[in-house]
Amino acid sequence: MIALATDYLVFQMATGESMPFSADAISDELMGEGDSSYDPELVGHAANAVFHYFKHELGYQTVTLGEFAAALEKVLDGLKLTRGSVERAKLVRESDLSAVARDCGVGGELVFFPRLREQLGLHLQTGCRVIRFAGLRSCVKQLSGARRWSVKCQLMQEQIVDYLRKCLGALAKGTEIALVIE
Repeated sequence: MIALATDYLVFQMATGESMPFSADAISDELMGEGDSSYDPELVGHAANAVFHYFKHELGYQTVTLGEFAAALEKVLDGLKLTRGSVERAKLVRESDLSAVARDCGVGGELVFFPRLREQLGLHLQTGCRVIRFAGLRSCVKQLSGARRWSVKCQLMQEQIVDYLRKCLGALAKGTEIALVIE
């Protein structure tokens, strides 16, 4: 195995692939092509701080893109920056899949999938760069009525992930959005 340079972390992407990034490269990746209301230099400094936190304080060698983006958003929100009366754009939006499944009650899958599409649409309207859906495993078990993970659960998990990807493709219309499903 090739040793990773000290100024790099391995980032797990939503697609499942892992890529090494430096703090500067990951802030560029998250900010996109200058369409953010955050100052790029400020984001660079904040990304360096978050990078240092994961790499040196927590001792991580690998981090998910969603974890890093959420930590970076907390740092930027902590600065309470505004431009005039306009609130700065959020980088990450999150939803709990198990809460969505729980709210569906006895409607199960018939109610779950339309609500999931609605939730994704609401997140896309905010102009965020990363959408994170957490609680996939417990959501799948709730919907399938299983106590233990089974083949039926695996199929349901794949169906939910595939559905979210297709909805994102249809609703995002060419916008670059990172989708994290955990």
